[in-house]
Amino acid sequence: QVQLVESGGGLVQAGGSLRLSCAASGSIVSMYVGGWFRQAPGKESELVTAISSWSGDATYYTDSVKGRFTIPRDNAKSTVYLQMNSLRPEDTAVYYCALTRRLRSLRDYVPADFGSWGQGTQVTVSS
Repeated sequence: QVQLVESGGGLVQAGGSLRLSCAASGSIVSMYVGGWFRQAPGKESELVTAISSWSGDATYYTDSVKGRFTIPRDNAKSTVYLQMNSLRPEDTAVYYCALTRRLRSLRDYVPADFGSWGQGTQVTVSS
């Protein structure tokens, strides 16, 4: 079982930046897919970005964050990050990191594919 602990959320003005961290502990494996989901009030959970160590660190970004968000990772620290730049009010949501060893096209992942989840962290972007 893998445990994920998130940190780094908060309140930021539009145009600002935040970096979320997702530290893994427990039965960590070298090959996995890590993802960040977000859920805004009244909306369904959305896959924001994912990275696959199965595919040479291939990445996926939903269209609304392309060019603004990145998903770097530090294997030595067992940590995946979500670097968010040029934040917009519509990025306001609770962000969750997740981990899976299930394989599929990165853009097709849904929450049910992931077995390990972080606790969620609130990101609020003011206009």
